[in-house]
Amino acid sequence: MITHVLLVEDHAFTRDGLRAAINLELDLRVTAEARSGEEALDVLARTQTGPQPVHVAVLDIGLPGMDGIQTAAEIGRRYPQVRMVMLTAHDLRDEVLAALASGAHAYCLKSADPDLLLLGIRAAASGSAYLDPQIAHHVLGSIRTPHATSPLTPRETEVLRLIADGQGNRDIAASLGISVSTVKLHVQEILVKLHAADRTQAAVQALRQGLL
Repeated sequence: MITHVLLVEDHAFTRDGLRAAINLELDLRVTAEARSGEEALDVLARTQTGPQPVHVAVLDIGLPGMDGIQTAAEIGRRYPQVRMVMLTAHDLRDEVLAALASGAHAYCLKSADPDLLLLGIRAAASGSAYLDPQIAHHVLGSIRTPHATSPLTPRETEVLRLIADGQGNRDIAASLGISVSTVKLHVQEILVKLHAADRTQAAVQALRQGLL
């Protein structure tokens, strides 16, 4: 079976190199491409109902506009069957943890051997997870180190986690056994405490800060 790959990378030169490396493999094929997170969502809206649905999305974390972390979270919400591989030039702890929290199944460095990216794609496609060996220490460190102190109450954290899962106010109220008006109050408090303009921004900020 051939794994169909969506390649999301804004730099044409890098995208050409990644496409060539992936398409050399008999079991992998780049069948769709995008230059931004917004374009990736448009592409998935078309491909997932067609004859060649995407199995794995390879996302550059530093996309213009909607970045790779936000894009991964949105893909996970809309297309949970699509597995995601995050690709970055940076070995940064906050980025690694935020990417994994957003739903990415593999995390690879652009500077690494191309074989490691192929390994990450295959691992994601098979339902497994993969971390580049150079960044695995970040995850181990997060296990040993407590999360940053959260300004949110436990109930607000529960509400925000459900927001990050894509649930609306009524669904959150039903899940937590509280009224819709109470949910709205919690959401208002969350936005104030996280200095966020809207629900999506609050969820992304919480993921980046390791609060979820």
